[in-house]
Amino acid sequence: MDWIYAPWPWYVAGPMIALTMFFLLLIGKQFGMSSNLRTCCAAIGGDKVADFFNFNWKKDRWNLMVAFGALLGGYLAATYLSENSVDVSPKIANELSEKYHIKGAGDEYLPSELFSNELLFEPHNLILLVLGGFLIGFGARYAGGCTSGHAISGLSNLQLPSLIAVMGFFIGGTVMVYFLFPILF
Repeated sequence: MDWIYAPWPWYVAGPMIALTMFFLLLIGKQFGMSSNLRTCCAAIGGDKVADFFNFNWKKDRWNLMVAFGALLGGYLAATYLSENSVDVSPKIANELSEKYHIKGAGDEYLPSELFSNELLFEPHNLILLVLGGFLIGFGARYAGGCTSGHAISGLSNLQLPSLIAVMGFFIGGTVMVYFLFPILF
């Protein structure tokens, strides 16, 4: 029964993503979570707060199903198809434990040293969450889409702006992990 908890191999997951993108291209749709969230915000009245949400969301209501499916799929996968653990090499687990005092690395999917209700409301963490959320929202809006939209949909359409955006995502992630994360934590 351990097979049910194993990640899908690339030769199954990759073609499924490609088939999904091919289907979306055939029907003239673009995929990206930021557009799904934009549609959700417009559906619940976001146009009263910002003009960005003032559009005919009903023509994009399929986005609501994608957002709902992502939530439901995530819940089902975490609850029934996962051991909620992650394999971390002993060397990295030891480094996380010694340098950053993260003892749960490799044992817990969400180490309590990083993810707990008590930590959520500490001023330092709350400021980082709000600032990070703002930067992600600003970046997705400024780049004309989110990481999934550019990396999956934009690259499959051979769009140069998506290639540039994805390169920026990787550079930004590298800078965060190697330079900013040690300063912040």
